[in-house]
Amino acid sequence: MPTSLENAMVGFLETCVAVRVQPRQLAFALPHAESLTRDNFLEGPANAAGLALIDSWPDWPNRVMLLVGPEGSGKSHLAAIWAEQAGARSTSAHALNAAAVPGALATGALVVEDLRPADFDERAMFHLLNLAREDEASVLITARVPPVAFEVELRDLRSRLRAIPVVSLLPPDDLLFRGLIVKFCADRQMSIDETVVSYLTTRIERSYAAVRQAIDLLDTEALRLGRPVTRALAAELLRNA
Repeated sequence: MPTSLENAMVGFLETCVAVRVQPRQLAFALPHAESLTRDNFLEGPANAAGLALIDSWPDWPNRVMLLVGPEGSGKSHLAAIWAEQAGARSTSAHALNAAAVPGALATGALVVEDLRPADFDERAMFHLLNLAREDEASVLITARVPPVAFEVELRDLRSRLRAIPVVSLLPPDDLLFRGLIVKFCADRQMSIDETVVSYLTTRIERSYAAVRQAIDLLDTEALRLGRPVTRALAAELLRNA
């Protein structure tokens, strides 16, 4: 039976329509809407543990959970799914301050995005973890690396962070990798065919960030040159990248 990922790829490739552009069209860096719904999430072995974490709420093993994965691995997408499910507010770790903590936890659930070493207020984070425990609130923190790698000055906070259960997202397997190419193209309303997908699959680094960068390059250059996105264009651009 075809998986949801396979169906998404087939559906996109069957329904996409070529975008007509004028020669020498200028390319502008416009934002591209990316759907962060559950239906638009590409499932695979690489992110199965993360999806299981979201689905298991509120029966988490700990009030505070940490979702760790490389850039572009779907942490924010999973966090958005959970926020919708749990009625959670969202903030970035960098923006969190002590005065804002009670309000941030007002709904009993909070997403703290992109926790990075030396880029957050330690006292605010300590206050958040304490208040979450007192109020029995749920907190989902996302990060690229686990806090065990952080240099933290507050000793109590250091031990608290390192005690948070970690769920990891892994590098994409073959099927998920192909699905990401299709999804990022669909988000940009780019028309591609299977030959482009196959070519990119074997030519770019097997990482989430590399997929996004390659699609950004193809989209920008196709618009600038007034050319459709073809295997020939992909080969030309990646050869010169």
